[in-house]
Amino acid sequence: MPELSRFYGIVILMRYGDHAPPHFHARYGGSEISVAIDPFEVLAGRLPPRARGLVFQWVQMYKTELLQAWSRIEAAQPPGTIPPLE
Repeated sequence: MPELSRFYGIVILMRYGDHAPPHFHARYGGSEISVAIDPFEVLAGRLPPRARGLVFQWVQMYKTELLQAWSRIEAAQPPGTIPPLE
């Protein structure tokens, strides 16, 4: 599963051949969530509140880049990387 970004111990990933809607996975420690990009919503899983808030902040900054990464991954191309939250 390609890694798009990493910040504050949170890893953002997308899977090749994954189902619609366009989404990504965020891992932190032993927790994981799946997050739809547009409209933005948690599809499954849980993260600690602080980690979830950081992911939400990051998505707001990089929504366009996430949708572009989804398009590339659907075409079986590397999704590229997205800057971390600083």
